[in-house]
Amino acid sequence: MTMGDSDHRKPTYPGTGPLYRRRSWCCSFAVPPASPDVRSIPSRNHHIQAKTQPPPQHHRRTKPENVEKAGPKSVPCSPQSALIGRIDPRRILSPGRVSPIDSDLTTINTNTIQAPTSATHEEEEEEEEEEVVVVLDSSLPNLLRSVSDSGYDAKVSVKGRNGGVLVLELSSDVLSANSDLFAALIADNNNNNNNKSSSAALMEVSGVENLVVFKETVLLMFEESDNGIIKKLMQMGVYRAIDVLEVAAGIKFSRAVFSCLRYLEAVPWTEEEEERLRRVLAVYQLDDDATDEISARFDSNETEEKNDTQESLSKHLVWSVITSSCSSDTNTRNEFKSLVKGVLCKSSVYEKEQPEINKEEMYKAGIYCVDSLVKLFEEGSKSGKPLIEGISREVDNINWLLEIMIDREIAEEFLEVWGKQRKLVEMHEGASPMVRYELSRVTGFMFIAMGKRRVQCGGEARAGLVELWFKPMLLDFGWLQRCKKGLDMREVEEGMGQTLLTLPLKQQYQVFMEWFRWFSKHGTECPNLSKAFQIWWRRSFLRGVDSSSTCR
Repeated sequence: MTMGDSDHRKPTYPGTGPLYRRRSWCCSFAVPPASPDVRSIPSRNHHIQAKTQPPPQHHRRTKPENVEKAGPKSVPCSPQSALIGRIDPRRILSPGRVSPIDSDLTTINTNTIQAPTSATHEEEEEEEEEEVVVVLDSSLPNLLRSVSDSGYDAKVSVKGRNGGVLVLELSSDVLSANSDLFAALIADNNNNNNNKSSSAALMEVSGVENLVVFKETVLLMFEESDNGIIKKLMQMGVYRAIDVLEVAAGIKFSRAVFSCLRYLEAVPWTEEEEERLRRVLAVYQLDDDATDEISARFDSNETEEKNDTQESLSKHLVWSVITSSCSSDTNTRNEFKSLVKGVLCKSSVYEKEQPEINKEEMYKAGIYCVDSLVKLFEEGSKSGKPLIEGISREVDNINWLLEIMIDREIAEEFLEVWGKQRKLVEMHEGASPMVRYELSRVTGFMFIAMGKRRVQCGGEARAGLVELWFKPMLLDFGWLQRCKKGLDMREVEEGMGQTLLTLPLKQQYQVFMEWFRWFSKHGTECPNLSKAFQIWWRRSFLRGVDSSSTCR
């Protein structure tokens, strides 16, 4: 065969040729059997079509001229295309509308009206924009009957605050038996319609916060026992149960109120749930033993002794920390301090009507730690063995007390106490650098607080603190850089500079000159107060200040 012949081969059609191998069905039928569920669908298998029809003369696909564009697009042979002709247009309902498929049906399927439990917030808003009709009755197992049944003699129209509407068609016997509010409304309606015995009772409830919660509360009327209601509440959770309690108390649904209180009394709450439950119980005065048990969990009847108890307990906690017996276990001691600090500080997660802390007791605890430091330094100087662990522990206690006092805005007087410890400064000069730098940790913490304007000391207190502890800070700064123990050294430098600039200008000159000599000799082993030094220089010499009077 030549090259030219290969270009003019005869076309080979599916189902012909020597290499064709007919594929057979896995069962005895060559064509799938017809049934009401399986309509005639064009088959994908072109080989079967090849057996019954001759091959086409022109192997070209042509686009059909008449294409229906009104229906939804679908892929041939897909399940959607097979069912698209069988969809009843009356199944396409508006969102939230509950109605039967056919007008002549007498029963509503429960699956057609149950709202999805995992609906998003946007879907709920769309549903509440239209009128929702829910038909309920307790005489049927599925709680549902047709609208045309004569058992529905009460219609409740519930209007939400956001404009949504929920219409409940129920039996008046169900409402009267469970809700005192609806029983009174139905009785008034019957008295007004004595001549119209066939007319249904029409009631309206407006200003409802949550239509879904209202519907769930009404559904609880069809539970035969209180245990059934409690089981439903367990599925809802604590927060939703509090919402149901609020609705049930509003419509005087006593069985649901009792079940909610029993359930809430038996389970733990979060702080958010506790605050919500407090508000609900404050609005509705519910007389029940379970209410007293719930109130006992967050209210104390002994209001006169409450403040004394809190004050004595705070005192006990503080002294337990500074005299802790678990001093050898650092992790346990730190956890204990974190717990007590979280309770006593205003800025903690427990900030709810914090009682006033006893300032005198806090000062007594701080002075006790300072005296302990003096005794430890004295013992170390006599024995020649510095008590590093004890000194470090007492310094940690002082800084811990300072954090609480600064948070409570009562630290000013304690800074004055620290600025008068001349005996400690004298022992600091003769102590080892690895011990004495612990004292500068306290001074550094105070400088940070004053630099951030969290402590407002008088001028005399600031001057005394700087005069007494500034030189020890210069000596220990290198050790503080290597053993920070929680101190941010940049904040220490910033706080020192800001504090020095609050002193009288004459004292600033003396302090900055002393710092400049140390900085020129020791460099990075000295705090960098360059920014504060420049500000002092401009104030002193570049703004009309007489330098001769300043430098005397």
